[in-house]
Amino acid sequence: MAIIGNPKYAERIDHHLAKYETKRSAVMPLLFIAQEEYGWVNAEGIDEVAQILNLDPTQVKSIAGFYTMYSERPKGKYWLQVCTDLPCALKGADDFHAWLKDELGVEEGGTTKDGMFTVEHVMCLAACDKAPMLQCNFHYVENLDQDKMRELLAKWRLEAAQAANGRG
Repeated sequence: MAIIGNPKYAERIDHHLAKYETKRSAVMPLLFIAQEEYGWVNAEGIDEVAQILNLDPTQVKSIAGFYTMYSERPKGKYWLQVCTDLPCALKGADDFHAWLKDELGVEEGGTTKDGMFTVEHVMCLAACDKAPMLQCNFHYVENLDQDKMRELLAKWRLEAAQAANGRG
C-alpha cells in the first residue's frame, strides 16, 4: 500500500497540489488521503505526505497530531464519534454514548474485536439540536436512539460483509 505512485490517488493528489499557491498548504487534504489508504495516519503515510510536499516528516506529524480528524492509531472500519458536549449531554448523549460502548463491548476509544467499530466521544459537532448524534467516518447521523443505532450497526455490518464479498 502507498499513496505515492498509486493511480487511485494520483488525480486527487495533483488536484490538491494545483489548488494551493504553496505545496505546504495541501498537507491536510493529503493527510486525509493517507488516512484513507492506511486506515489511520501512520509513519508511512506521514513520510509519504512529507515527501510529496518536500517537508520534514516532523512538520507533517505535528499537523496530524493537532487535529482530531486524523487518527494516529488504527481505527475500526466505522469510526463512531459521539458528541458529548454539554448541549448534547442535556439531550441524553452521555447515556447514549455509554450504552453504545456497552452494546459493542468496548471501552472509550476502543475497537470491537472484529475490527468493525471504534467508539469515541468528541466535543461539539455543531448539531446540538439533533442530539444524540454522532459522526460515522465524518458523516453525521442525528436524532439517535437505541433502536435506530442497532439498525445502523446491522446495516454497516451488512455493507462491510458485502464489500468483503465483492458485492459492495
